[in-house]
Amino acid sequence: MTNLLQSTAWQKLQEDLGKTTFFKETADFCYLATVEKTPTGNYLYVPYGPEAATKEGFNKALEELTSLAKSKSAMFIRIEPKSRESASEALKKPIFRKSTDLNPAHTWVLDLTAEKEAIISGFSQGTRTRYNQAANKGLSVEVSKNPEDIKHLVRLQRAVAQKKGINAFSEDYLKTELSQDFASLYLVHYKNPETGEDKIIAASLFFDYDGTRYYMQSAADYEYRKLPATVALLTSAIFDAKEKGLKLFDFWGIAPEGAPEDHPWAGFTAFKKSFGGYEVDYCGTYDMIISSTKYRLYKALRKVNRIRRKI
Repeated sequence: MTNLLQSTAWQKLQEDLGKTTFFKETADFCYLATVEKTPTGNYLYVPYGPEAATKEGFNKALEELTSLAKSKSAMFIRIEPKSRESASEALKKPIFRKSTDLNPAHTWVLDLTAEKEAIISGFSQGTRTRYNQAANKGLSVEVSKNPEDIKHLVRLQRAVAQKKGINAFSEDYLKTELSQDFASLYLVHYKNPETGEDKIIAASLFFDYDGTRYYMQSAADYEYRKLPATVALLTSAIFDAKEKGLKLFDFWGIAPEGAPEDHPWAGFTAFKKSFGGYEVDYCGTYDMIISSTKYRLYKALRKVNRIRRKI
């Protein structure tokens, strides 16, 4: 199956967001690169790529990307090859540096080709119980392509960001994502049995591409955390994808196997795994250095900025 982040569909999203992109596909490899700007210069970013089935194809892709980077005066090329088989040998070369992973190096995937009853039986007991209770708890799920509905996800994400002290995506960014053909927005409504009030308490963007549904931007109202809103949202998205004929459901990012209990992703990793499925591991994020001088300056300034944010 083709990788969404190395597709022309993803290229359109990046260009709609104002990015400069370069796409090339041959019989041996494929890459989509975006130009990323920093105070010390630009670099090329190849999310979950380049793609190549063989070592030879991967090396050809790197040669092409190197020529492109030099022509654009890029400091380095940031790559995230999915295939360990084609990339592992090249990544041992001294021009590569392991970087902080931007896209997850580990993800959790559910096979949608099984019968619905088999998928449900793969849920943990707690998740299965919450799935069965959702409708009786006053929860219902709506699917929207209306750009104006993105305000619900924005509101929920901002509340989570404020609570956790992290940055949230802008409304324009999320609205641009929803405007893509591959995107849909799921909204969980809660109807209060006492007041009759209807409120949206969870929301998520899902991306469908080449047989896979990806679980992307998401947030839920902490005030209603005792309700199975996220379970209702995910099970609706899973079974809708199955009815649509998609083959896989990608939960998009988990903590690595053997991670400590205090890992920042431990909680939602356990939650994602409660739906059944299996782990898929990628190479992670690496920087291929083009200008060692500029790269050292870039890394130094990044370190200074991290220290400043902690003060």
